[in-house]
Amino acid sequence: MGRSRTIDALLKSAQPSIRYLARTQVLGLPESDPEVRADRAEIPRTGWAADILSEQRPGGYWVGADDLYRPKYRSTNWMLLILADLGITRSDPRVRRSCELWIRRFARPDGGFGTSGATSHLCVVGNTTRALLRFGYLDHPRVRSALDWLVRNRAKLGGWSCFGSGRNLDSWEPLTAFAAYPRSRWTAPMKEAVEAGAEFFLERELHRQGDRYEPWYRLHYPVHYYYDLLVGLDALTSLGYGGDPRLAHALAHLRKRRRSDGRWALDAWHPDVEGSMAEWFARHPKQRPVPFGLETPGRPSEMITLIAERVLARVDGALPP
Repeated sequence: MGRSRTIDALLKSAQPSIRYLARTQVLGLPESDPEVRADRAEIPRTGWAADILSEQRPGGYWVGADDLYRPKYRSTNWMLLILADLGITRSDPRVRRSCELWIRRFARPDGGFGTSGATSHLCVVGNTTRALLRFGYLDHPRVRSALDWLVRNRAKLGGWSCFGSGRNLDSWEPLTAFAAYPRSRWTAPMKEAVEAGAEFFLERELHRQGDRYEPWYRLHYPVHYYYDLLVGLDALTSLGYGGDPRLAHALAHLRKRRRSDGRWALDAWHPDVEGSMAEWFARHPKQRPVPFGLETPGRPSEMITLIAERVLARVDGALPP
């Protein structure tokens, strides 16, 4: 099955988010295109985004008002990260209400975002900033201060290190936050930070990090804060590195994973639920996440196929970063 037939299938999806994202992020059609406008208008009314918004409580939160982060992965933080991927914006009053609550509760005195205390957390800053930018909060002072926080908190080896070791390929979130911020607004320090962060991943070909890391080879969604080959490819190509030869290893694996029908399968929702963290959660049941997904693991996935085609469009030069 050729790529054109795969893309045609995405354009015929029952999910307006998939159709909208395929037109804009794979085919590169402008927001003014009539079909793009029609698909985007439908996103809040039917499909995944509408289903998530239907579970929103009157106060703008999901599950509970006291904790926007837990339970993973059903509470407000996680729902907003998914909604930001689906093409909906702050123009919807339900999204705006939740985002204002999110900013108010997660903003930290040091300029970034976090779940508690006075200091920000790297993954939270990156994810929250990326989502707010996609929602349309480009000019919010808290978003700009979070971008500056990311610049200040770079690791010495380049990029960002969630656990402070300076060697892990786990801190991709800041790169995606900058990818969502218009290049025309980047300061010189932002550009330097992105270039160093991208180089950290590229010199490792997106995968070299000590022993073989099996989760790198599985494709998952929602992404949240886990890393795999498609997460790395999507982040680097979104920043304009689609032509870098050091992506070849990851791209070969991605192409190898394409099914005979032209699609890609979803391997997992959240790898920590059944993966290496399962034993830890067995000892700490109160911390165990509550899984949430849009599609069925082990089956062909419209979201994974969309992201893969988006990556390949950038690599082929058909779509600018």
